[in-house]
Amino acid sequence: MQLSEIIDAGRIKTNIDVSSKKRALEEISQLLVRDQERLDATEIFNSLISRERLGSTGVGYGVAIPHGRIENCEKITGAFIRLNHGVDFDAIDNQPVDILFALIVPEQCTDEHLQVLAHLAAMFNDEALRNRLRQLKDAESIYQLLTQWQKPD
Repeated sequence: MQLSEIIDAGRIKTNIDVSSKKRALEEISQLLVRDQERLDATEIFNSLISRERLGSTGVGYGVAIPHGRIENCEKITGAFIRLNHGVDFDAIDNQPVDILFALIVPEQCTDEHLQVLAHLAAMFNDEALRNRLRQLKDAESIYQLLTQWQKPD
């Protein structure tokens, strides 16, 4: 699956001012519900929070990949936000998180979901990509960077 199949520029937002993990998840839930007639932001938020209770999705380097299973979700859907200031996310490296790429997935989706998570983990392990994501100003540029990224050899 290509990232262009799960995210569009309309689900990318920068310059977000929040002071907590909870507020960051509320913001990204609002983006995830966009164009999802059968879902609501509260349901998405609750799913993301439930997953966080199992263990932080903060993967290090200021990045988190929150994700949750949703009953009425028809396809894997992603959203990206960049915060103005990092927030405590209980990340594995104890660093504040300022980049979030969230996913909602259908309840029955497993293999594809894990493949997307593995791709995102590899992508955000790329220091050059993280640096560019922190510099770019507009959603379209971020969308192009995310969807055109290739794993280095």
